[in-house]
Amino acid sequence: MAMEKAEEELERRSKFLNSLILKKKSVEEKQQNEHLNVSVRASDMSFSLQNHAFKCARENLDAMACGKLDSKRLALALKKEFDSTYGPAWHCIVGTSFGSYVTHSIGGFLYFSIDKVYVLLFRTVVEPLDH
Repeated sequence: MAMEKAEEELERRSKFLNSLILKKKSVEEKQQNEHLNVSVRASDMSFSLQNHAFKCARENLDAMACGKLDSKRLALALKKEFDSTYGPAWHCIVGTSFGSYVTHSIGGFLYFSIDKVYVLLFRTVVEPLDH
């Protein structure tokens, strides 16, 4: 009986500590997103991949001459970065106004805004053709 109560107490404390850790991570991610001026619109991507996309987008936007958006250049930079880091096949759409309807791999979808630009980054599975 005492052992069961001790196990229950350990479980309760473990859940409490996990909730504190998740809250802290959430606050840190929100602060980083605010710093980068990013807002996630929809995603099923891990936070580490999201942060990679945000940083890559921020660096490329900041490097553009006179603050003029080159949406093709930003889309290409994100696609190349994700293809080379995480393997094929990543797709990227960048602009201030567009519609889309895509099929993506699980864990490979991110739609976010940065400044006044919208970015859709997603991955599809590449299967070899059988001849």
